[in-house]
Amino acid sequence: MNAPAATPVIAMDEVSSSQIHSIGYDAALETLAIRFKNRKSGAPTSLYHYASFTAENWEAFRTAESFGSHFGRYIKPFPERFPYVCIEKMPAPVDAE
Repeated sequence: MNAPAATPVIAMDEVSSSQIHSIGYDAALETLAIRFKNRKSGAPTSLYHYASFTAENWEAFRTAESFGSHFGRYIKPFPERFPYVCIEKMPAPVDAE
């Protein structure tokens, strides 16, 4: 069995959404990256990568009227179509100084 490939770093853009903090896409790897928000504070939380995400899927998602609704309707219910992995459970807290 081969060792797992290194996790790609995907550039992320913040979006206006109550559920999603930022999104990004790696066309060469057909990988969608989504960083979610804490529902109470709105702070960025877990980062997930979704595989087998085509350029057409990306275009539909990034131009959706609602990122959260699109995610809930077309991505989340289909883990067999878009296998996912949690890349980062929650970002490290920022120390207040």
